[in-house]
Amino acid sequence: MTNILITGGAGQLGSSLATKLALIDNVTIVIIDNLSTGDISKVPKRKNVKFIRANVNDYNDIISIFATFKFEYVFHYAAVVGVERTLSNPINVLNDIDGIKNILSLSKNSGVKRVFYSSSSEVYGEPFEIPQNEKTTPLNSRLPYAIVKNVGEAFFKAYQREYNLDYTIFRFFNTYGPMQSNDFVMPRFMRLALNNQPIPIYGNGSQTRSFCYIDDNVDTCIKALYDNKYVNDVLNIGNDIEISILELAEKVIEITNSKSEIIFLPSLKEGDMNRRCPDIFKMKELLGRDLISLEEGIIKMKNHYSRYSIEKA
Repeated sequence: MTNILITGGAGQLGSSLATKLALIDNVTIVIIDNLSTGDISKVPKRKNVKFIRANVNDYNDIISIFATFKFEYVFHYAAVVGVERTLSNPINVLNDIDGIKNILSLSKNSGVKRVFYSSSSEVYGEPFEIPQNEKTTPLNSRLPYAIVKNVGEAFFKAYQREYNLDYTIFRFFNTYGPMQSNDFVMPRFMRLALNNQPIPIYGNGSQTRSFCYIDDNVDTCIKALYDNKYVNDVLNIGNDIEISILELAEKVIEITNSKSEIIFLPSLKEGDMNRRCPDIFKMKELLGRDLISLEEGIIKMKNHYSRYSIEKA
């Protein structure tokens, strides 16, 4: 039996990962989440999935969990996320450094084979090059969230050099799916469009992003685990098709056949980078299939929401 820990497993990425890992024979998934932003309803209801409400930033809260389960692999996804949330709560963001140190220390001391870390495209800051490459693009963001992710990457590399604790760093770019919280751009736009409500955009909407459907993200992460790839390495995970936020809103309106109008708000003071698009050569090679297109992903979101009542966004 292989025991796998997922911290932050009541969020979109962690819960989606747990759902697919739980389908594998002889695997037990333990999810830790303090539910500050996660939702217990996202945790898969399977016999081999165990949920424990705990705070990874508190060492005493999680030490007994490591002692009980003897994990072989750890996915450390717990973090304060979201541009506005992280800008409004910088101290909480900085506290996540404690969680990184706790996970690494307990993993080292309990025989964990490899730890997977959810870093972020935010570490790149404003791009010096497009697409943004793991090896050649400098990490230059000064925002607290990005700094913590960068510090976390340094901790993982240091623990490997000092203690031979293997790692894989995932730099996640915008990932969307039915389980994503409503305060992120894709579900926000979708719900507003399906309710024919105005869709707000910060600035003129020319800022670009690339959007990765959740299945592409999760399948890549699982392949990295089971194919034993990118050990002690960094891997961009995202989609390399760049689109402006204005074009995204227009596409959502078109596909949902919405009557929503687009309204423009003042630009955010900070945190809204002009462009972001990853070099995903390594991801494509590892995944071994075509990525889900943005149009297909939006249709999947629409079909999911249509099966439930859409509350007013």
